[in-house]
Amino acid sequence: MIQKSKIIFLLFLVCSFSVSNTVALAKGMISKENDATTSKATAKQVFYFGKKVNKSKGVTIVSKSLPFDSAVGYGFDFNTATNVKLNKKSFASEAPTYFSVQLPEGNYQVSITFGSATKNTNTTFKAESRRLMLDQQQLKKGETATKTFNVNVRFPKIDANSQIQLKERDLGQLNWDEKLTLEFLGTVEIESISITPITDVTTVYLAGDSTVTDQDLEPWASWGQYITNYFDKNVVVANYAASGLTLRSFKAGLRLKKIISVIKPGDYLIVEFAHNDEKEKGEGIGPWDSYSVSIREYVQAARDKGAIPILITPVQRRAFNADGTLKPTHGDYPDAMRKVAQEMNVPLVDITKLTTTLYESWGDEPSRKAFVQYPANTFPGQKEKLEDNTHFNSFGANEIALCVIKGLRDLNSPLAKYFLKEVPQYNPNNPNAFAKWTLPMSTRFEIVKPDGN
Repeated sequence: MIQKSKIIFLLFLVCSFSVSNTVALAKGMISKENDATTSKATAKQVFYFGKKVNKSKGVTIVSKSLPFDSAVGYGFDFNTATNVKLNKKSFASEAPTYFSVQLPEGNYQVSITFGSATKNTNTTFKAESRRLMLDQQQLKKGETATKTFNVNVRFPKIDANSQIQLKERDLGQLNWDEKLTLEFLGTVEIESISITPITDVTTVYLAGDSTVTDQDLEPWASWGQYITNYFDKNVVVANYAASGLTLRSFKAGLRLKKIISVIKPGDYLIVEFAHNDEKEKGEGIGPWDSYSVSIREYVQAARDKGAIPILITPVQRRAFNADGTLKPTHGDYPDAMRKVAQEMNVPLVDITKLTTTLYESWGDEPSRKAFVQYPANTFPGQKEKLEDNTHFNSFGANEIALCVIKGLRDLNSPLAKYFLKEVPQYNPNNPNAFAKWTLPMSTRFEIVKPDGN
């Protein structure tokens, strides 16, 4: 009886060992499959355009102007395929054109070869929600060039149980559509596009409101989507700012949690809020209470992950006194941020002061050209005039971006070393003139003002 029990026990051990090894082997195979899938999904993608392009390993030949198809994973987007003409070894377009590629969340380095053998070209490159990447690149007939820039592709998902609480208005935006979209404006002739995943890059995370966010549609714009044009290949900008948000609602919507979940040592967190915080009411709400407490929380959260926080006071509103000076519309909020910066030894860019100088240098009437102020019928479906004294157009957003750059340079911030060498020194006492602004506008418009106006 005892001998029989031993035999049964030994058989049980053998079976258990066999099942255990089978499960382990299966897990290993699944793990390898997942690794392979991830590797394949995030591998470098190269697209050659044209009807006579030679096939090459690892290269996707685009010989037809096909609309974007999620089943295929790439294509010309937003009904612009009809704008495209395929040449022997390039595609050409005289109208705004979008090309999208389905990609996982992450940072990517994009290299584009462009130029024409038959004509001069002048091409502007934007990414996702109108982030300016390359401004009006001019080439003579017969010249080609390859330019490179970095793009952040982000998803709302944080982990298995949480994700950013997007507003309904966010859902149709290019920043949140789970693909990388490139926009080409001007005289366009593109030979190739390569998209390479990158991890060894400094990420600059932006937390803010409508004056910082990537405004998805014309004529609205913010400095966060224009500063991208001035960084070199060592930096990528991840702009999580959103219209209408306060420090508290940014956190409640899990945007701060998302940033902290992916930020790494040596990255930057730039924080600019106040426009909407000023409108909050209730006990314990105010510049010296909830606002200051929240700023401290953001700073500490970044530092806990080894990242570098930078504070930016709110941009001014366009509100002039009769004598040509600017009205201080932010109350104690700029001072509250300055105090936290001093107490916690945080670098601070005083955009409130810089934009006060900027607007006063332009003067009351000329400063209108930096804001969304247009007569009726300027844009499709716009029956009434637009007169916004808070939100910028592309010209104004670019001027604010230059103010931010000046502020970072004046601080001797380590981040300033990543600005392109050709970026000029900016003086808000002698700002640029709207008459010299020639950046082409995108064709996607909206006449509804951003939240938090």
